[in-house]
Amino acid sequence: MPNVRLARLLAGSAMVSLVLSGCSTASGPQLPPASFVSMQEGPGEEYVIGPLDELTIFVWRNPELGAKVQVRPDGRITTPLITDMPAVGKTPSMLAEDIRLQLSQYIQEPLVSVIVDKFAGTFSQQIRVVGATEKPASIPYRANMTLLDAMIAVGGLSEYAAGNKARLIRFDKSTGKQTEFAIKLGDLLKKGDSKANVMLAPGDVIIIPESMF
Repeated sequence: MPNVRLARLLAGSAMVSLVLSGCSTASGPQLPPASFVSMQEGPGEEYVIGPLDELTIFVWRNPELGAKVQVRPDGRITTPLITDMPAVGKTPSMLAEDIRLQLSQYIQEPLVSVIVDKFAGTFSQQIRVVGATEKPASIPYRANMTLLDAMIAVGGLSEYAAGNKARLIRFDKSTGKQTEFAIKLGDLLKKGDSKANVMLAPGDVIIIPESMF
C-alpha cells in the first residue's frame, strides 16, 4: 500500500509540474523585453542646445582642448583656444562641426564631439504641463518621451483634476498651425490604460482642467 500511495503522490506532482509549465508558456499578454523599451534618457540627435545646458566638449587625441562648460545666458561658450562661440540654437553635431572648424586653425584634422550632460532646452524644445497638476512645469524634451513620462515629472494629477478632459496642443512648424488633441489622463494614471499613453513632441503643451464638482 505505501508503494501505491507513493506512486500516486509522484504522479500528482508530475501533473502539477505540467500544469505550471503550461501556464508559463500561455499565449496571454506578456511584458515586452527590456531591450524593446527605449532606455535613452538624454536628448535626441536633433536636440537644440539652449541657455544653461551643460556640455562636454571632447577633442580626440587632444584632451587639453576639450572642456566641461555651461552655456551662458547669452547663448555662448568658451573653451581652450575658442572664445565666445555661439551654442544656442545648434544641435550637438552642428556645434561640434563649428568647434572643429575653429580648431583646424591650430591642429590638423581635429575630431570633435559634443555631449549634452544636463539640458534645459529652448522654449520650443520643452514640454509644458499646466492646470490641475501637482506642480505645473516646463520639462526639457528628451528622445522618445511619452505622456506618462511628463506626468510623472510633474507629480501626476491634482485632487480635483478632470484628467479625461485634458488636451494636448501641438504646433506644426511646417504649416504654422496648431492642433488640439483630447487625451485621457484619468484612464492612463488611475486605470493604467496603456492605450491612453502617447508619444510627445518638442513644444507640446498639456492642459489639465479642474472638475466642476
